[in-house]
Amino acid sequence: MKVLITGVCGMVGSHMADYFRNKRIHVIGTYYKPTINLSEIETTEKYECDVRYYKPLYEIINRFKPEKIFHLAAQSYPTVSLGKPEETFDINVTGTINIFEAIQEIRSINENYDPVVIVACSSAEYGTSLTPENVPINESEQLLPLHPYGVSKVAQDLLTYQYYVNYNLRGIRARIFNTTGPRKVNDVCSDFIRKGVEIELGKRDTLTVGNLETRRAITDVRDLVTALDALADSGDAGEVYNICGDKDYKISDLLEMIKSYMKADFKIETDPKLMRTTDEPIIFGDSSKLKAATGWEQKIPIEQTIADMVEYWRKVL
Repeated sequence: MKVLITGVCGMVGSHMADYFRNKRIHVIGTYYKPTINLSEIETTEKYECDVRYYKPLYEIINRFKPEKIFHLAAQSYPTVSLGKPEETFDINVTGTINIFEAIQEIRSINENYDPVVIVACSSAEYGTSLTPENVPINESEQLLPLHPYGVSKVAQDLLTYQYYVNYNLRGIRARIFNTTGPRKVNDVCSDFIRKGVEIELGKRDTLTVGNLETRRAITDVRDLVTALDALADSGDAGEVYNICGDKDYKISDLLEMIKSYMKADFKIETDPKLMRTTDEPIIFGDSSKLKAATGWEQKIPIEQTIADMVEYWRKVL
């Protein structure tokens, strides 16, 4: 068994590499502008590869012919996409096309090559469909994204479906909801925890926040990894599956939880720069389709996720 993870040096990719390494499965990973330190990923065979460029990606897939491909490489920040919509589309959409086109080319020579491809889609696809009366939202709801990142994920999602219908490539669409854990950066939990640890270390005295009234269901990254692998083994090609935590939390309540793990008191101030012009009031998905197909369950409670993240930031700061 060989597994390819694009974006292996992102938060999810790094934990996925850990997961397969512990199973003694050969992991090949690609990275480009990593968000974590390369040294945090042990023993994985890593290759620098920008998924926007077809040839190097094709050469890696053709060389190893992995049975499972987890396409995680992306420009994954909604706020960045508002300032860089072209780059966001180029990475997310062109990268997805290149994955499937590479498989097509290999198949023209070796018709028996038939990997399963798990494409990391996003709850951001739902956009304004995410309303209090519509949650937990299921896969049949209308896709109405609020930013270029969400639109690019809709494109990835539908491209995966199109390559399955037209060419029988075994793509599976995983609509991933809010996920966090050790090594995560630039989400609400990791920002709060990192700033809190910086306050412990005397590097700041104030924790700046954005909108605390929104609600989010949170999944630990290690639970997400098991869900993605379960889909590779038991999901139906061409289908779409939500992956979401079982409970939603008000951001202000998450902040209070995080404060209880800190060794120092701190002031809280609202930073207008952290307020989005458009923001889903609640992000909470129905994972019953995933559970029925795979038997997956969320196992790691939010309290453990927060505790592990606090320890992570205490080590790296």
